[in-house]
Amino acid sequence: MRGTMTARLIPAALLTIGAGGASASGFQLLEQNASGLANAYAGSAAVAENASTIFFNPAGMTQLQTREVSFGVAAVRPSFEFRNRGSQAGALTGDGDDAGGWSAIPNAYLSWALNKDLYVGVGLGAPFGLITDYDESWVGGAQSLKFEIKTYNINPSIAYRVNDKVSIGGGVNWQRAEAEYERIAAVAPGLSTTFATLDIDSDAWGWNIGALFTLSPAMKVGLSYRSKIEHELDGDLKLKGTAAGLAPPTTSGKAEADVELPDTFTISVVQKLDDRWEMLGDLAWTGWSSVDFVDIVRTSGPLSGVTVQTLAPDFKDTWRLALGANYQLNDAWKLKFGIARDQSPVKDRQRRLVALPDQDRTWFTFGGQWKTTKTTTLDLGAAYLYVRDTKIDNNQTAQGRGRVTGEYESDVWILGAQYSMAF
Repeated sequence: MRGTMTARLIPAALLTIGAGGASASGFQLLEQNASGLANAYAGSAAVAENASTIFFNPAGMTQLQTREVSFGVAAVRPSFEFRNRGSQAGALTGDGDDAGGWSAIPNAYLSWALNKDLYVGVGLGAPFGLITDYDESWVGGAQSLKFEIKTYNINPSIAYRVNDKVSIGGGVNWQRAEAEYERIAAVAPGLSTTFATLDIDSDAWGWNIGALFTLSPAMKVGLSYRSKIEHELDGDLKLKGTAAGLAPPTTSGKAEADVELPDTFTISVVQKLDDRWEMLGDLAWTGWSSVDFVDIVRTSGPLSGVTVQTLAPDFKDTWRLALGANYQLNDAWKLKFGIARDQSPVKDRQRRLVALPDQDRTWFTFGGQWKTTKTTTLDLGAAYLYVRDTKIDNNQTAQGRGRVTGEYESDVWILGAQYSMAF
């Protein structure tokens, strides 16, 4: 698959951390449970139907039984199919095949009542992540061949019932981020292609708070905020190919980059209409403008301390609106439905990255909840995310990485399952 192109030698150190999303906008992952998937995560900060409320609103633990566990997995399948419309990349050709693929996002939660008003819990999940993986001979290979980012989040939490109407909660978040970025770094006449790979990681801390208001027996309102988390990633910059080592900028070494992952604010409503029907709503804001300029700094060799490249995605803040409905079919089964509109943080085609072919998307979701016993529940959900054709015109010719012009045909499928138990 390793392609070749005729171009001037490109300093392999000019690497950056990319961003791309598998489900929610940017590279945010909403799949922190599967029980909310069928509702398009409407009512996420108010529903509090199992221990996964620890992530969405820790105050919701006061609505749970004495001890509860919940664990699940979401299988996510994004598709990113590129169609070339006049890209300029020397001898590189090809549309890169489908840059998407299946990924699994697990989660697990435990909630425990210390007394009737005070609860503690812990959650494990992955709130940000992506992978885009192109065929290596594709026209945009000098900008990106593969980008993968993973996060692991551990969220100890506490909640307190102030009275019958108000509960509050909060938590701390230890988060690990790992990123791998690969691209075609250099091709010189008579030399084989050189590939550069950046592997960097970081540990960082954040926090979250929430409040839950029971306005009536039929209506709950939830407020939730998750803080920014600043990652100082560092690791190895490696080259592979005969052009490696021709000049100091093209040698392997160390590099670092600082990335501030965005904060989020959510307001949710759950309204019971009658014995059968329940409506849910969500309005969420994400501060993606924190991801604006990312400096890549060499930390070893002749370029140590030098910013070798600045990535400027210039993201904008985004909004997400979700509406859901539940229908109680019988004592054992509840049917769930949802729809949502999710904004992309990418401002225009010129600032769209091949590592992040992101665009506004519309969620269509359905599923069911099966109460297998009085203390155990199984949730199943499915979602289809419609994404309109996404145009790109990313011109990095001055940096030796060519101009990628075309459009993406994209969509996303998500399947999820969640098992919850009180004991």
